[in-house]
Amino acid sequence: MEEKKVNKSIAHVASLVFGIISIVTALFWYLALPTGILAVVLGTISAKKTGSKIGKAGIITGIVGLALFAFMYIGMILILFLMNM
Repeated sequence: MEEKKVNKSIAHVASLVFGIISIVTALFWYLALPTGILAVVLGTISAKKTGSKIGKAGIITGIVGLALFAFMYIGMILILFLMNM
């Protein structure tokens, strides 16, 4: 009788959770930046080790969270800069 290979790593789930947190908290740099980076790193590790689709989703959500963060802060800086002209 063959036993199924159980993946005991939770890096793929953690990357997805961190990616979602980085999207939700995109206005708060002190939350969005570290969680977005963690999502991309953990998603990459789990995608390389196991080929997990959840890990790939964690990479995508982490990138989206970081992009939203960057877009909002660059937009705010541009608005403040243009208001002072």
